[in-house]
Amino acid sequence: MRGISAFGAGAALWLATATAGMTAPSLTVLCGVDEVWCAAMQKAYEAKTGLEIAMTRMSTGDILNQIRAEKAAPTVDVWWGGTGDTHLQAGSENLLEPYQPAHERDMLPWAQNFFAMSGGRSAGIYAGALGFAYNADLLRAAKLPAPTCWKDLTDIAYRGRIQSGNPNSSGTAFTTLATLVQLFGEEEAFRYLAALNRNIERYTSSGSAPVKAAARGEVLIGISFMHDAVTQKEAGSPLVIVAPCEGTGYEIGAVSIVKGARHVEEAKRFVDFALSPEGQATGAAAGQNQVPSNAMASLPLAAPDISLIKMVDYDFATFGSPEERSRLLERFDAVLSATN
Repeated sequence: MRGISAFGAGAALWLATATAGMTAPSLTVLCGVDEVWCAAMQKAYEAKTGLEIAMTRMSTGDILNQIRAEKAAPTVDVWWGGTGDTHLQAGSENLLEPYQPAHERDMLPWAQNFFAMSGGRSAGIYAGALGFAYNADLLRAAKLPAPTCWKDLTDIAYRGRIQSGNPNSSGTAFTTLATLVQLFGEEEAFRYLAALNRNIERYTSSGSAPVKAAARGEVLIGISFMHDAVTQKEAGSPLVIVAPCEGTGYEIGAVSIVKGARHVEEAKRFVDFALSPEGQATGAAAGQNQVPSNAMASLPLAAPDISLIKMVDYDFATFGSPEERSRLLERFDAVLSATN
């Protein structure tokens, strides 16, 4: 028994020593962009600072829900990426910490406007237009017409051939919902969504998943941000990318410090890096095609020219309101229940 006790004591001492030698991350980040970019950003920041950070990829709506749930005791320091209206919702709920970034004056006008709208709680890091993409090989094989407009997607020819995100979890899909309301008016938008629902094969939790599925040939059409479709096309997939004829919405992806962050000074340094030309270059290096917000950053060669796309005057203030988000999501869920 003494031998067993001695072994147990030795094991306990080893465990205590090993645990003491382990270092906790210097920063915890929830990432709302593509997994590849999350990993590239983590690697770049750790190489620059010599610090270890924890980076977890989640859909934008899920990030908002986690930050809400942890309001009394946050485990997250920074929310990096994901649609800006969701950041605005968090800011209006007093879940984010104001911060004046080092590179704010270098931001393009749309990013400066977004920063002012957020009350200094969120900074725009990229922009991208909403659209959809179809798999040209599948379209040809099925002998179907090529869709060019939002309303084309309700054609019975596309029954079970479309994927879109679920706006309850996906920031991309909430942008889609808000865009349609602004394009068509609320009543017509929800009639459209009811008709579109009959053609939806699956609602995904991630906003980029639909075009990835279309790129793999698993579905004909994916509704996503156009830059996500460009990334798939650049990788060799037979996607045709469509800016809908009626017009479309866009996102401003953002970065925010969580109120009550445990590592607030390091969080500020991360935000400064995310807004720097060096930090924004990690997107293009990871094969992403958003338009960066820093005027000194290089534009990815394949990034869609959003100046040539017919855009709605996206109302970030209204659709960044928690009340409006909750109301629209409740109505969206009711439409799905009624038409399924």
